[in-house]
Amino acid sequence: MSKISIYGLTYDKLVEWLTDNGQKKFRADQVWNWLYKKRVTSFSEMKNVNQETISLLEENFIPHTLGEEIRQESEDGTIKFLLKLADGNLIETVLMRFNYGLSVCVTTQVGCNIGCTFCASGLLTKNRDLTSGEIVEQIMTVQRHLDEQGNDERVSHIVVMGIGEPFDNFNNLMDFLYVVNDDRGLNIGARHITVSTSGLAHKIYEFADTGIQVNLAISIHAPTNELRSRIMKINKAFPIEKLMKSVDYYLEKTNRRITYEYIMLKDVNDHEEEAAQLSKLLYNHRHLAYVNLIPYNSVSEHDQYARSESTAIQAFFETLKENGINAGVRWENGADIDAACGQLRSKQIKKKKKVV
Repeated sequence: MSKISIYGLTYDKLVEWLTDNGQKKFRADQVWNWLYKKRVTSFSEMKNVNQETISLLEENFIPHTLGEEIRQESEDGTIKFLLKLADGNLIETVLMRFNYGLSVCVTTQVGCNIGCTFCASGLLTKNRDLTSGEIVEQIMTVQRHLDEQGNDERVSHIVVMGIGEPFDNFNNLMDFLYVVNDDRGLNIGARHITVSTSGLAHKIYEFADTGIQVNLAISIHAPTNELRSRIMKINKAFPIEKLMKSVDYYLEKTNRRITYEYIMLKDVNDHEEEAAQLSKLLYNHRHLAYVNLIPYNSVSEHDQYARSESTAIQAFFETLKENGINAGVRWENGADIDAACGQLRSKQIKKKKKVV
């Protein structure tokens, strides 16, 4: 049996595994303290853990499975990590600096099958889901980088918006969320964590039923089925009517605000007409809705798209506000370091293929 990442175990699963293997329950607290508070890189560094437990851990788990392939640092403080998994696949993780803290964008899949026509993440189709351990390790990689700087900075926020559709890897996603939120571990507040979905309606129901206080974002990108299906093939499986029905359920169950991500594509979805249509779509739940307007990051493979003019973005924003919809514009971080999600990974894989 191949060893798995120790970071894939929630606290409860670690307790269960330890007790099933003849160890005391309190060992879980010791192990988690060494992993998440002291952030050791080997089991042998866990000084107050007995040798029997250390040996069991070494026989069954590994403390890290990711290697750093490339690190790009932007003038604005954004750092993009290209990480290599144990099987050789590459993923991206991004550290972003904001006035409210340090946020990490994590990846949940190797590649993406959602097929948004404007997105760099989908340039390479899905190879596999990431394990919960591989997702947690992205946070640990960034936190260790911060530790090495010696200035006591810590990851304070997480956005699950990297490569892949998080809800298509639901069980591993949930274990990841439980691990990073646990106050015995990294203790990142649930309200400082946001999960973004392209609109898998059946999973929105399931997510609502978990009761977790993590924020939800939905990539809406268009206010009508005709336009959304043209730029997001997922809309054919989950059209807007079905998506908004799941939104109704989520809001009734949680009473938590939803962020709607809306990428601004020049002369495609950026007219005041679309802004009015979006306002109408969200109007009944406007008190629990926030629209995040995202200027498009150009991708060479999708040259049919361009970033909306700033005047169009402003007009779109003003139309939403006039119709009672809260909104803002999210300008990109790391524009000088392959800003589009999945862009660095795609370029690196193509470069390697050329060498071969």
